[in-house]
Amino acid sequence: MSSIPRPPYDPELAPGLAAIKFSPTVTMEMIEYVLEQSAPTSEQALSGRKVVHREEKIAGPQGDITISIISSPPGQSATTKYPGIFYTHGGRMFAGNRFLGIGPILDWVEESDAVCVSVEYRLPPEHLDPAHVEDCYAALLWVYSHLDGLQIDPDKLMIAGSSAGEGLAAGVALLCRDRGGPNLCAQVLICPMLDDRNETVSSNQYISEGSWSRGSNLTGWACLLGSRRGRGRGGEDVSIHAAPSRADDLSGLPATVIDVGSTEILAS
Repeated sequence: MSSIPRPPYDPELAPGLAAIKFSPTVTMEMIEYVLEQSAPTSEQALSGRKVVHREEKIAGPQGDITISIISSPPGQSATTKYPGIFYTHGGRMFAGNRFLGIGPILDWVEESDAVCVSVEYRLPPEHLDPAHVEDCYAALLWVYSHLDGLQIDPDKLMIAGSSAGEGLAAGVALLCRDRGGPNLCAQVLICPMLDDRNETVSSNQYISEGSWSRGSNLTGWACLLGSRRGRGRGGEDVSIHAAPSRADDLSGLPATVIDVGSTEILAS
């Protein structure tokens, strides 16, 4: 499929987008640079926020996993239960940390007295699929076994993220269904990175432009899936937990919100 004309940008966004110097395509050679630019510190992410933050080290499939627990300042009874948000950060499948893109989640913490648990999962290409989803699933199991201590309402635990993290969130939700839990009340998928095949119209509307081009998307999926026979990018045996758009059966999943633009290359 050749390049397809894209719809116009929203007039309110066009000036800001024009002022940003985007690289048309992220290549494997650029990964180290992107890593350096996409790892905010806790101080940067939480500055000015009325929240309490603490870290925990928990057991993961291949060693300890660091999680951040973020909540509103104490002020109510220790028996009060709050909504819980399990956050899987974005980062194009190969970058970021547990504070990247967490701003909207912190808004929910402040506005709804929610408790957020954000997980530092292993990153591709050093760790291929299923390392990332298994780390997140292990962290979610930990959260589910510590609901009382975290003061999370067991009926109000959801998973959320953005970009690659939302593709990961969707994969974890499928894993929860397929393994019989933990139970999630909802998944919030904001511009989710869902499909390694890149066959949609949207995928071919941004061949070499925008903040995330088709070529960049292919790089991200190559980092996650590698070149393994049948399980590499576009392979016939890619897991639905890695690329959730490959799932034919969506039964048994929690209530789902998907937030995308009129064209969405990430969901390709």
